[in-house]
Amino acid sequence: MTPARKYNAVVVGSSAGGLNALKTLLRNLNRDFKFPVIIVQHISPDSENYLIHILNDLKRLKVKEADEKEQPQPGYAYVAPPNYHLLVEPDQTFTLTVDERVNYARPSIDVLFETAAEAYREHLIGIILTGANNDGSLGLKRIKEMGGLAIVQDPDTAEVDSMPKAAIQACAVDHVLPLEEIAAFLNSL
Repeated sequence: MTPARKYNAVVVGSSAGGLNALKTLLRNLNRDFKFPVIIVQHISPDSENYLIHILNDLKRLKVKEADEKEQPQPGYAYVAPPNYHLLVEPDQTFTLTVDERVNYARPSIDVLFETAAEAYREHLIGIILTGANNDGSLGLKRIKEMGGLAIVQDPDTAEVDSMPKAAIQACAVDHVLPLEEIAAFLNSL
């Protein structure tokens, strides 16, 4: 079991198969979940904000696109806008950039995770879900280096297991959990 610690935010990265995984995760979080959830889902640069609508239909956390200089709040899930990297500044506000793609992606999971690790340090939880590349593995490693908690979806429960496997290989993760158990674990913290 993870020792008692105060966490201030959760970052989540997903790619191929991520919509279903995010729905499962958010659907099972308590409505009064105590930390903001910050999400990078690899999506087409041209996509509308369909992800926001689908996740808001779950009637759990309030889901919205992250805005420049916004301070993340408990009870909200923030999603990186299409074709923008989402960063967390040292003052724990958001910045959006159109810098070069990382791991062929913009938004990049590594960019979010690495900047959030610097901002939140040991008070951050990082979660890697299903996906078809290795984006997020270096960011999750950085979260661990800064004293945060690293959780990876059990590759056997992932629609596409490449991202979870890469994260497990990149660092000593704290928990490898079936998708259906991740929210219950978070709710217990």
